Amino acid sequence: MTDAVAAIPEETAPVPLLEPREGIPPVVTDAEALAATVAAFAAGTGPVAVDAERASGYRYGQRAYLIQLRRAGAGTALIDPIACPDLSGLGEALADAEWVVHAATQDLPCLAEVGMKPRLLFDTELAGRIAGFPRVGLGPMTESVLGLTLAKEHSAVDWSTRPLPEPWLRYAALDVEVLVELRDALERELDAQGKLGWAMEEFASIANAPKPAPRVDPWRRTSQLHKVRRRRQLAVVRELWLARDRMAQDRDVSPGRVLSDAAIVNAALAVPLNLAALQAVQGFGPRVHRRQLEQWLAAVQRAREIPEAQLPPPSAPHEGPPPPRAWAEKDPVAAARLSGARAAVGELAEKHSLPPENLITPDLVRRVSWEPPAGPTAENVGAALRALGARQWQVDLVAPVVAAAFVRAATQPAEQPPAEEQPEQPAP
Repeated sequence: MTDAVAAIPEETAPVPLLEPREGIPPVVTDAEALAATVAAFAAGTGPVAVDAERASGYRYGQRAYLIQLRRAGAGTALIDPIACPDLSGLGEALADAEWVVHAATQDLPCLAEVGMKPRLLFDTELAGRIAGFPRVGLGPMTESVLGLTLAKEHSAVDWSTRPLPEPWLRYAALDVEVLVELRDALERELDAQGKLGWAMEEFASIANAPKPAPRVDPWRRTSQLHKVRRRRQLAVVRELWLARDRMAQDRDVSPGRVLSDAAIVNAALAVPLNLAALQAVQGFGPRVHRRQLEQWLAAVQRAREIPEAQLPPPSAPHEGPPPPRAWAEKDPVAAARLSGARAAVGELAEKHSLPPENLITPDLVRRVSWEPPAGPTAENVGAALRALGARQWQVDLVAPVVAAAFVRAATQPAEQPPAEEQPEQPAP
């Protein structure tokens, strides 16, 4: 880092941030209070700090249970999106403002659900990554950049609780208390490093990104799925996962509170035939109600009855290149391209003090390595990366070194497959 932000003397103890400047504002829970908040923030000036609290691990889905905002001239607002589920008016009032969000990709989906979507964005977490900070959580960033400490003891509480306790509200208000100041300091740091343009391209990409498509086979994200080797067992995982998801949605609780991933995998490995056998599986012990046991056993039975031809395949269907572990056998020259491109990207990222995955998405490197352009010039590689979604600053930096790696690979094929990045997939 340059001295722009790192000027806080190491011997200076950070100052605890204990109370919001104007105190804890009342939570907005009705139309009248919301209208007043919209008017106040529309009349405010400058960027607006935005944060959202979810109830991950407690409730189904990722909806927001509290939204915090702060803007010069308007102060801080705490809004209950359960009591006020339509915040599109607030979103429109802030349409021309830059939104300052920490780790925007986490909060923007739940904000969009209530009608709030930024047109201009500054992501302080991503700014920290691009600037080369080793720790980019809001607490560490606030401390290292501003010399202030934020207590984070309420970060994982159940924000669906009503009424929300005062200490939680204080914590929530403090999360946006100095977010704009953090943004301004990071902008100066990025500018001093010559990276401000890079960051702005990234922020614009996030703000303009379309809603992601539904995940294919979401049940394949079950923890420890790599232990499941047979397709019939995979069917058990799928049926139990789907049954759990339906129950969790009906009860509005986190799926993990209905049945753990470990229990699902254990049942898939055992494929129990009756209630007694299921109850002997770890995770389905005597504390599980008989009616629930019957529902889980019915899911297992559905998996047992699926015709062989309709069993789930060993791995999820996907577009793009095969897993890198297979490249050396399928196409040794492509394996050499990928190995060289990864090494080149890693060296370039280290030179610019930012994580390789923020310099260029690993998936883009794989794709362009598997199907390179005709003639591996920097211009052609750049065009291929741009067509895959790379930003211009990434193309400008990465295309020359990747093109050079491709040229080397054409004359020196890799003898070993590149290191695997993806978890091992189940075998047939």
